[in-house]
Amino acid sequence: MTTTMKSYRVNDIFYSLQGEGHHTGRAAAFVRFSGCNLRCPFCDTDFESFNEMTGEQIVAHISAFASRFVVLTGGEPSLQVDESLVDQLHKAGFEVAMETNGTHALPQNLDWITVSPKGKTVVERCNELKVVFQGASPNVPDIVADYYYLQPCDTGDAVRNRAIVDACVEYIKEHPQWRLSLQTHKLTGFK
Repeated sequence: MTTTMKSYRVNDIFYSLQGEGHHTGRAAAFVRFSGCNLRCPFCDTDFESFNEMTGEQIVAHISAFASRFVVLTGGEPSLQVDESLVDQLHKAGFEVAMETNGTHALPQNLDWITVSPKGKTVVERCNELKVVFQGASPNVPDIVADYYYLQPCDTGDAVRNRAIVDACVEYIKEHPQWRLSLQTHKLTGFK
């Protein structure tokens, strides 16, 4: 009897520092999954190309890195990531975080969930809610989180970006349950 091992469409695997949100500056293995169910105009990620990889291949690849913190990202990782893959990562000693838009159900065995809502969300609870701030009061879904972050939208226009950052800072000063999340990987130039 032949068993088929599930494969995942992986766009990229790399080792760097988390560039935004609660874990900013933390060394992490990143597994970027291909494909997304949304087409956000400000998205800075190529998530169409991919290599098929099994869970075992993913674990083998990231096990070469010193950190035992892995971030599953995309595209939209919830379209592919399942409890089996998370179990394999746990078995290899990894703490598993996922960055998601919150539009699909998530595996129940994740260690950290970051929701960056960009559509109708189904996730009701997360560790970190990270809302892209575009210059006006944010449209915040009804999601309970341990931490709330606003991240100024990078429009590619320095003048517009400055206005968005200034408005974001003022909003946080008036709504102190929010924290500022900057994309430090863009500010410093690391991947």
